[in-house]
Amino acid sequence: MKSKVAVIPCEVYEEHRVYEAVKKGISLLGGWESFVKPEEKILLKPNLLNRADVQKAVTTHPAVFGAVARNLLENGFSLLSYGDSPGYPGSVEKTAKICGIKEIADRMQIPLADFTQSRTVDFVRGKTSRKYEICRGILDSDGIISICKMKTHQLERITGGVKNMFGCVYGMNKGATHVKYPDAESFAQMLIDLNLLLKARLHIMDGVVAMEGNGPASGNPVKMNVILLSADPVALDATFCRLIDLDPADIPTVYYGPIYGLGHWKKEDIEIVGVENLEKYRNPNFDVSREKKYLGKWALIGRLAAAAKKPVILKNKCIRCGACVNACPLEEKALSFRKMKESAASGNAKRGVPVYDYRKCIRCYCCQEMCPEQAIVVKRKL
Repeated sequence: MKSKVAVIPCEVYEEHRVYEAVKKGISLLGGWESFVKPEEKILLKPNLLNRADVQKAVTTHPAVFGAVARNLLENGFSLLSYGDSPGYPGSVEKTAKICGIKEIADRMQIPLADFTQSRTVDFVRGKTSRKYEICRGILDSDGIISICKMKTHQLERITGGVKNMFGCVYGMNKGATHVKYPDAESFAQMLIDLNLLLKARLHIMDGVVAMEGNGPASGNPVKMNVILLSADPVALDATFCRLIDLDPADIPTVYYGPIYGLGHWKKEDIEIVGVENLEKYRNPNFDVSREKKYLGKWALIGRLAAAAKKPVILKNKCIRCGACVNACPLEEKALSFRKMKESAASGNAKRGVPVYDYRKCIRCYCCQEMCPEQAIVVKRKL
């Protein structure tokens, strides 16, 4: 059977218009009854990457989160909770508050699930990973509805439905996962196994305003004017790719989907509903890496090409906060504060910009992802 993807036009984050867009999308996919039951405990899983202002398009917009929650509540699905495991250390609740999600959840009396504890879960069917440390809030629910954000990503090129489920992994174990799966190919395969383990009921992508360029946290907001919905995260992400004129076969999290049995990405295997002409919403100028991605039997070439890239700190933007150093998942950090500068006025020592040891760097780009000042970019070596 073809995977169905609903593409619903939505130009602004006006509460009622987003609500109607989500309502229409769900109807086109068969109604809520196709995905959940009234007696089930359902967890809403937004993207809460870090404590960013909602206008920066880093996290799921609260209007989209609220529209999904309202649609569920009005249809009798009241056993809801929400949560995510942010990349930024600290309170999940505080991150949700700054991102605007907590206010919506509190208004609708939707409790925050437990993302402060975890349990090891075996996955014997996993092809790449057979064990995960999953947040207790995920395990306490009967089903998940993922509410992801349409963004670029330095490691996987894009982040959407497949990648959003990484927030179900307990925070302290994310770094270890990056070390174990250091390249885009193996990391994508791990993510697909994770999706097969958790089996989110539905994936909803906030693409009203997306992020292009230096994503997933330091890029630029760009209007895409759509909300995408599908039970198939691979088909969802493949549709995102087509909207930005990007070949889905060049995205590791998409390419390996059908190989692992997660979903479909080929055009003939996807049914688009909601719009008659997808071309009308296409943005071929979307700022995203468009170089050829070598996967499968050509993976070695791909890894060599990836090694030719490196994260670089923009000294004029760096505030020496150390977020990048803390984000590095390696036990022996690939970057550190090595130089101290003397202040001419006071004579006090002042630390300089962190310095990379590229021999250690695994190119996971966690440093770039967690930089609060957009001071790290990815460049290609000559």
